[in-house]
Amino acid sequence: MENRCYEDRIVNCTPSRSRSTGFLLMRVNTSEEANVSPTQQHAVHIPSSALQRSRGSGSSEEVVLVTSVINSTYFKTRPRPPRKGSRIFLPPQGPQGVVLGELVLAVKAGIIPLRNISPPIKLIFKKNPTVQNGTCVFWKEPENENEADGWSTDGCNTTNTGDSFICSCDHLSFFAVLVNPDISVDETNARNLNYITYIGSALSVLFAFMSLFIYISLHRRRPEKATGLHMQLSAALLCLHLTFLLCNLWLWLPFGTGDGLVCRGLGLFLHWSLLATLAWLALEGFHLYLLLVRVFNIYVRRYLLKVSAVGWGFPTLAAFACGVSGVYGKYELQIGEGNNRTSTAQMCWVQSPAGHAVIYVTVGVLCLVVLYNSCMLALVVFQLWGSRDRSGRSGWSKTGADGTKMSREKAAELWRNGVTVLGLSCVLGLPWGLASATYMSLPGIYIFTVLNSLQGFFVFLWSVALSRKSRCDSSSSAREPSSQKMMTTSFNH
Repeated sequence: MENRCYEDRIVNCTPSRSRSTGFLLMRVNTSEEANVSPTQQHAVHIPSSALQRSRGSGSSEEVVLVTSVINSTYFKTRPRPPRKGSRIFLPPQGPQGVVLGELVLAVKAGIIPLRNISPPIKLIFKKNPTVQNGTCVFWKEPENENEADGWSTDGCNTTNTGDSFICSCDHLSFFAVLVNPDISVDETNARNLNYITYIGSALSVLFAFMSLFIYISLHRRRPEKATGLHMQLSAALLCLHLTFLLCNLWLWLPFGTGDGLVCRGLGLFLHWSLLATLAWLALEGFHLYLLLVRVFNIYVRRYLLKVSAVGWGFPTLAAFACGVSGVYGKYELQIGEGNNRTSTAQMCWVQSPAGHAVIYVTVGVLCLVVLYNSCMLALVVFQLWGSRDRSGRSGWSKTGADGTKMSREKAAELWRNGVTVLGLSCVLGLPWGLASATYMSLPGIYIFTVLNSLQGFFVFLWSVALSRKSRCDSSSSAREPSSQKMMTTSFNH
């Protein structure tokens, strides 16, 4: 009831500074619309018809209008009281979210409460461009003992103009805008994520080089299409992680500048390497499609030459076009908690805001590649599951020692299937899909950073597995379970 008491006495009292950050009390003419701005981020527009209703039966042409901006910590949603005969408190009702700017706008006019105002009052809450969605709400006091106070949208409509939220409400009360909580990274976590990224990228450079060496050796010993694809992907990953480290190192140097030719060239090469990596990930998925779906029509003349033209040609043309438009240079990322941005991370990349369109297109390409390769991986899982069912039916009739041996073989095959799927997930670049987790929680950011900074290491593990399989006798291939055939046949032809 404290907020209701505050609303009743606000006309006669001046709130303390600890409670209110913006307070205006004035007398306004009821024949004119009232326009008030208690702070630079808030504005109130009340139609004259509402002001005339607020004066009641009084004859005065003026009424007292009070607007106050209050810290949102005074508005805490509480669990609803338990039902009769129960001790369990129910969760709060109404919309949930974070109060925009942690500020609540209180509006009071005249001597009588106003309800069902037409036309409605308009309240303007200015916002940052990064805030996308919000909902206008007001603080609703409980009307009986079975209710709890909380935010409500009754009688309020929300309009998003890009730089502000406009709330159209049919009553006067305590108003706010609820937005989804932002996942902010403070300086400590940003420092930890930087260490993980740099160490992981350095390891990926090393392991991508080793993978490239292994694939070259395999290709010389037994030229195969899949080995050539893996070799190209390893080269793209090597360029990507090496260029990423150079783009950060250059601006750390005392003579490194963000507007020079070197930084622009590094930004162009980083973008080119990223597009090349995405292109070769997509080609890995395309090759898997040819092997699993078009098994009887897989021959393509000069196959490696054609896929190389796509894998390296598309990134080259795209990076050249972006370079001509001059979008490369120093990229700055503000770091801090909430609105307190205390430091800046810099690297040579796409300049802001000139390169926003380039970043959006690149993210779109990433999403398409992840979606396509996810479908290819699902196809692999379907194939493995089908072969498992066939092998399971053939072993139903075995009992005793043969049955125990068969169970162990099935368990080993299930393990190999899982390893195969996991390895294919890394080769197809599916950890990139975890980028969506960075918008949900801080642990999601850590998981995404660790897995993608170590992608070169995962490709190296896959190359070692293929190298070991290539040393096996070809005569044992007929006795191999489905997962081993998937690893050798699908990626070695």
